[in-house]
Amino acid sequence: MRITILFGGSNRERLVSVASAQALHQALPEADLWWWDVEDKVHVVQSKQLLEHARPFEDEFKPGTSGIPLGQALDRAKTEGRVLVLGLHGGRAENGELQVMCEARGVPFTGSGSASSHLAFDKIAAKHFAALGGVTPPANVALDEIDEAFAEYGRLIAKPARDGSSYGLIFVNARQDLVAVRNAAKHEDYVIEPYIAGVEATCGVLERTDGSIISLPPIEIIPGEGNFDYAAKYLLKSTQEICPGRFAPEITAALKEQAMLAHRAMSCTGYSRSDFIVSDRGLVYLETNTLPGLTKSSLYPKALKAEGIEFVDFLRGLVELAGRGARK
Repeated sequence: MRITILFGGSNRERLVSVASAQALHQALPEADLWWWDVEDKVHVVQSKQLLEHARPFEDEFKPGTSGIPLGQALDRAKTEGRVLVLGLHGGRAENGELQVMCEARGVPFTGSGSASSHLAFDKIAAKHFAALGGVTPPANVALDEIDEAFAEYGRLIAKPARDGSSYGLIFVNARQDLVAVRNAAKHEDYVIEPYIAGVEATCGVLERTDGSIISLPPIEIIPGEGNFDYAAKYLLKSTQEICPGRFAPEITAALKEQAMLAHRAMSCTGYSRSDFIVSDRGLVYLETNTLPGLTKSSLYPKALKAEGIEFVDFLRGLVELAGRGARK
């Protein structure tokens, strides 16, 4: 099968996607490059053009070539025997829509299938299924109860119900922040939760070609300016991501176990990464990412390195698993 890195997308995480694609292409230099733009067209991109794009987290990538509609590109992928390595994040790239388009055509792709992707991307549904699977999510706060919840908890956090973990976060530290939550919720669904103090942690899960599934070393996150938002994750050099995290052995074991439970609760395949708060009252589950970032500065590649797994071996394993799934 011909390996093709599909990156970009029609949502705001397309900037991160470009950085992921750069790392993917350096590991898989033989792969073709396809850019999915905001108008739902796919463009063939040359290696030099991608690798020389200097500020992917900040500047739009512009292929400068004519593209073909997404559906037509997927038809071509099927005809030409391509396997898609998804260097994509968020939106229709991660919520299951792209995956079901591939599945309908029999196009193999890396990562979880459409149903798992759709479930994990919806933070409300994901929390419910993760709880059924044995992990502990925070309580939900209804929009019409945020005044009472703020009075009870003192601090809240609000985030889009279906978007990347770094976008649209609203930290409710004062009453005027409640207005921002209400305004944001007019345009999209929001998850509102009590703010939970503690150490931010994340833990990856990896499915291997021999059929085994492992949890990777958990990562401890210390945001550069207090909150782990887009700027802290991708732009601030002061953010610390310590891998393996400096957790007590029993906390490390619990993070690995709960990441595995979340992965299985949502029937993820290939790989995933789940986020937690290590609080005084134990671990609190936040969400699961089915297409976590794969940039040079991303969390998942750091965990692979700590486990002693080369990035290229990880990718070739995903490609093999994708090919097996397509032949079923």
